Amino acid sequence: MSEHLITVAGVAVDTRHYIGGERVASTDTFTDVSPIDGSALGEIARGTAMEAAAAVAAAKAAFPGWAATPRAERARILHAVADGVEKRIEELAVVETNDNGALLRSHRRGVMPRVAHNFRFFADWLLTLDHEDFDTRGHTNHVTWDPAGPCVLITPWNAPLMLSSWKIAPALAAGDTVVLKPAEWTPLTASLLADIAAEAGLPAGVLNVVQGYGSEIGDALTSHPDVRRISFTGSVPTAKHISASAAPHLTPLSLELGGKSPLLVFADADLDLAVDLAVEQYDNAGQVCLAATRILVEEPVAEEFTRRFTEKAARLRQGDPRDEATDIGPNIHPRQLEKIDGFVQRAIAAGARAVIGGHRGEGQYYAPTLLTDVAQDSEIVQEEVFGPVLTLQTFTTEDEAVRLANDTRFGLAATLATGDPERAERVSAQLVAGTVWVNCFFVRDLQAPFGGSRHSGVGREGGTWSFDFYCDLKNTVTAPKGWKDHG
Repeated sequence: MSEHLITVAGVAVDTRHYIGGERVASTDTFTDVSPIDGSALGEIARGTAMEAAAAVAAAKAAFPGWAATPRAERARILHAVADGVEKRIEELAVVETNDNGALLRSHRRGVMPRVAHNFRFFADWLLTLDHEDFDTRGHTNHVTWDPAGPCVLITPWNAPLMLSSWKIAPALAAGDTVVLKPAEWTPLTASLLADIAAEAGLPAGVLNVVQGYGSEIGDALTSHPDVRRISFTGSVPTAKHISASAAPHLTPLSLELGGKSPLLVFADADLDLAVDLAVEQYDNAGQVCLAATRILVEEPVAEEFTRRFTEKAARLRQGDPRDEATDIGPNIHPRQLEKIDGFVQRAIAAGARAVIGGHRGEGQYYAPTLLTDVAQDSEIVQEEVFGPVLTLQTFTTEDEAVRLANDTRFGLAATLATGDPERAERVSAQLVAGTVWVNCFFVRDLQAPFGGSRHSGVGREGGTWSFDFYCDLKNTVTAPKGWKDHG
């Protein structure tokens, strides 16, 4: 086996960058560690500004040919990528579980099929992408989506391949070329996707994958003058850094950032449904940007809600994510575990009470936690923890519920449990959020806009909104035959 290949759960993964259709090594490497047991998965090529420049150059060189490729042919290749993903769902699932610790059953049944769906959806949406021409004093206005150019896509570790495909698919469908920088804690499935794309017939240089740590390679990508779009999912501080880096070239940004989303439970709600929604927020060990981590319950049902919640949460099984019976796996990294525990212990020291949890487990596991007796202006209520930690507060009126829900600097999502349709409509209209779920959670349709308000992001992607971002929209105005403008 090549020195650049590692084996993860029986699957061979190339640890080098993928640039211009070729595998490229670096002089330095970093160790990729599994959060399941702390074992080293392999040494990964550690990119620098040199690899960043090479990847952007490859994307720039490939752009004219890919932009000129007919829509139908671009769509055909994206469907071929989806075919390749579907053929390798099991391999992708086991590699990603070992790399980021999320449940294997979820990767097999939901996440990896969604990766394939992302490519198919944007391939098909591309073929329907047209505005009707419109008339201005006899002149015809014709709107087109022109490919923008090389795009830099920077993706997080909590859903590495799914969130990468959510960006890659519309960018490629739009006719752009891509440089993907996956999170350094979870680089492996991006490498497998590069292989799949090549096998599907994607031309060299259209998709490039570079690996590395933070600003070592990120700054060179986001400040490059030949980059025409940057899409980032991650933290607010990193987004501010990227924005400053991109500013000199006015590179358009799409930023999907953190959240501190509320779950509002009214007394007229189906309480069992509300409890199910609340416990679901522990999904992926709480490492979900959309998670409704602030539970707001109307006072008359708060005691009963808490009782049912603790009973249901006690039945969750935490352990090895490769086990079919496991409900909650590990957190991604010792550094993240320290951050989570720091939030919880500071909250308890300030007077919060841990109804459940409030402590670490063995290894990189953190006990599912619910904290009460928390102040609205406290750190635990205001800042994103990104772990299995929820807070519970009560309210007495609808106005108070809305005020508490909106009282953070974030605005990514909100969830609402009520049996009153009029209240649902009234409260949803007042919530500051990019997505509001009523009596449900995490129902996502790719044709809907997705993004956040306030510090939760800039811009919207999904359906036509993705093409609006990844393209330069052009309006061509044509005069009627024989028309002359005499001023």
